[in-house]
Amino acid sequence: MAVLSQVKYETIYLAIRELHDTGAYPIQKLCEIAGIQRSSYYKWLNRKENANEQINKELLKLVKDAYQERNGILGYRQMAIKLNREHNLKVNHKRIYRLMRILNLRSVCRRKRKSYVQSTPEITAENILNRDFSANQFGEKWLTDVTEMKYGLDRKAYLSAILDLGDNSIVAFVLGHSNNNELVFKTFDMAREEHPDVIPLFHSDRGFQYTSRSFQKKLLDAEMTQSMSRVARCIDNGPMEAFWGMLKSEMYYLKKFSSYDELEAAVIEYIDYYNSHRYQKRLNCMTPLEYRQHLFNIAA
Repeated sequence: MAVLSQVKYETIYLAIRELHDTGAYPIQKLCEIAGIQRSSYYKWLNRKENANEQINKELLKLVKDAYQERNGILGYRQMAIKLNREHNLKVNHKRIYRLMRILNLRSVCRRKRKSYVQSTPEITAENILNRDFSANQFGEKWLTDVTEMKYGLDRKAYLSAILDLGDNSIVAFVLGHSNNNELVFKTFDMAREEHPDVIPLFHSDRGFQYTSRSFQKKLLDAEMTQSMSRVARCIDNGPMEAFWGMLKSEMYYLKKFSSYDELEAAVIEYIDYYNSHRYQKRLNCMTPLEYRQHLFNIAA
């Protein structure tokens, strides 16, 4: 009980010091709000800091810098991974959660749900993937989808992407003005050109592009097996849906885009960040491209 009380008050004292140093708020007023004696605060302030307190003091600065670096998109779990990776630390995410509360920092991300639009298919395929989202190597299973974005005065753009389940990377993406066959076909052709030696299971929803005979021919020519989600079952394409939620909450919903070029630049920047700099707990706290190299080394 004594330890919990000490942690509680240390958190309050840290918050008072931070608010006073950064916002020039009066110590007397801060102590009144916190419900503690000013003399108790000064006694804490003038004591000799122990090792744990010194670490917290350094962590507060690192947390603020990392939060500002990524424009507030980092939650406490991503923050913990980032600090541990980039500063060679071993900090528990619960500690980072407490420090972010002291700084009143929360992820600015928010999510929107996707509505399903039914189409009449030319061809369909079984759900061969069957929610088995595991993969032992790159190029074993690919997922794909198209999502809508807006810019300017309610103008629409469409982002097509392909995700690899082995390393969670985005292997190809195309932003276009229309949600049509050309958008999806171009994304597929880019992925094939970049990775001609892999023959993955190819999974999508039942959007009209993926159920067309023209797209089926492209898959047959590439010797790929086609898999499709069941009608109105977004969870069958769960990792792809999760990526859309991540991209939109960490980038798209955070600002208004005045032009197509501005939106396109933001998409390119975010996917580069996601592939090369965003650590994922599922990937042993590596980035997707780091993890792909890790898989390659294991195979070698």
